[in-house]
Amino acid sequence: MVILMSSIFVIGYVAIALEHNIKINKSATALITGVSLWVVYILSEINKPEVLVNLTEYLGETSNVLFFLLAAMTIVELVDAHDGFDIITKRITLRSKVALLWVLGAMTFLLSAVIDNLTTTILMVTLIRKLVADKEERLLFVGTVIIAANAGGAWSPIGDVTTTMLWIGERISTVNTISSLVVPSLLCVLVPLVFVSFRLRRAAPVAGVTPAAEQRVSVHRTHQLVVFAVGMLVFLTIPVFKTLTGLPPVMGALAGLGILWVIIEIIHVNKHEEEKQALSVVQALRQIDAPSILFFLGILLSVDALQSTGILTHVAQWLDHAVGNKSAIAGIIGVSSSIVDNVPLVAAAMGMYPVALFPLDNSLWEMIAYAAGTGGSILVIGSAAGIAAMGLENITFSWYLKKMSLLALVGYAVGFLGYLIFHL
Repeated sequence: MVILMSSIFVIGYVAIALEHNIKINKSATALITGVSLWVVYILSEINKPEVLVNLTEYLGETSNVLFFLLAAMTIVELVDAHDGFDIITKRITLRSKVALLWVLGAMTFLLSAVIDNLTTTILMVTLIRKLVADKEERLLFVGTVIIAANAGGAWSPIGDVTTTMLWIGERISTVNTISSLVVPSLLCVLVPLVFVSFRLRRAAPVAGVTPAAEQRVSVHRTHQLVVFAVGMLVFLTIPVFKTLTGLPPVMGALAGLGILWVIIEIIHVNKHEEEKQALSVVQALRQIDAPSILFFLGILLSVDALQSTGILTHVAQWLDHAVGNKSAIAGIIGVSSSIVDNVPLVAAAMGMYPVALFPLDNSLWEMIAYAAGTGGSILVIGSAAGIAAMGLENITFSWYLKKMSLLALVGYAVGFLGYLIFHL
């Protein structure tokens, strides 16, 4: 079973990487891979009810991510439909693409620590699509945003799901995590920023872009401000909602979407049906990139199957015995998180190393927090931010591998080395 499931997983990932060569959509490949792994698992297992229990549990966790993504993308679409992002883009008067890259990179790095890297990526990609007209240059901006969002999320307990896991599990504390990881995370993003800047230094001045075929409905200035303010407030209060209620972030996102939905219905109540429809939540839902969400589902199903069968746990245990050095293990976990989801990798590490031996704020947990948070940037399918951007901007696996993976790897290594120098 282990060999067969591992082979299916590898074949699926190769097919996703070669999407444009084999002419098969990555979402279809991901779904087939995910379901196939669960089919092999249940057919090979004697205790089939246990498999169904595991599947139900993982589907519950996966639905949190998918519905959060759905709610966040819908809110962004609503703000965009009401020209809300013009409030930001009209204030960005930079004529140099290099300067714009650094401003957006800094915004992403800081914002992802306050909300989370997935939400930040969705917001920043939307802004970039309005500011950068050239497709190839826009992809460089988006690739940099992926790296900056993951790096920004790594030094905050609420910036990435893995740091949140370690924080809730009392492996890391807030103040110590920020003070220990902010510099390594900053080094991680500075390397790609510098190299991408050299690629853009001869680019033409910045020019905003709005698709020629897009028909925009005129929006009152007050309505524009209200929708933008409520949308941004929803994103900023999701971590607060989670802290106060103990409920997962998806509940805060769904509640925020419901509130924004009611407000939009009220402010457009007297408009003609056709105009109201163009600015409605229903229309925003039609604009959502459903294949990207299905791709996300397929990837998570695949990783959940490997986690449920214990394959990932066995790999982690093998690493512990074969490598031994905790710094090296943390580094390998980071690189591995670009291939499989970082959540089960961190969960396995938390189970392997007891708190009695590795207490709160031990360097092992700090290294794992950094590595798992930033290592996913090495491949575009290695993080939630990458997968979201992949769908929003139609980034191919091969493009990211050629243009951004090496930069992300070097940045990851420089940041990790920086941590070792400063703390060990």
